[in-house]
Amino acid sequence: MQEYIDFVTNNPMLAIAWVVIAAMLIHSVVKAKLSKTNNINPQEATLLINKQDAVVVDVRSADEFKKGHIVNAKNITVSQIDEGKFAAIENDKQTPIIVVCATGTRSGGAGDKLAKAGFEQVNNLFSGMSGWTAANLPTTKK
Repeated sequence: MQEYIDFVTNNPMLAIAWVVIAAMLIHSVVKAKLSKTNNINPQEATLLINKQDAVVVDVRSADEFKKGHIVNAKNITVSQIDEGKFAAIENDKQTPIIVVCATGTRSGGAGDKLAKAGFEQVNNLFSGMSGWTAANLPTTKK
């Protein structure tokens, strides 16, 4: 125990950095466990789309969406979800929803908001469009 005390007193910045990193790790694990959304990979997403007619909600900006998106995806931006403007999917509360962004970070928060709004099966494509295209899955610009 004395070695730890000596280390902390001799290296306060390293000790603080370690505590911050540990706190961030614990926070991310707890947040993932408490989240009402499921993180899925591109293969799981294609199964949901093909077998359960999942609705894909792309939360990127309109410009990003026009550059390429998943076939039949609906573009509802994060700001629209924040404002409660998701009339395009209002009738799909029992249908599986797959929320997509560029890398999977924005879609996680948007998915949580959709779950709070009453959508029962919300999934986050954790690798986003980058993972989708890396898996050579189809996209469209229409």
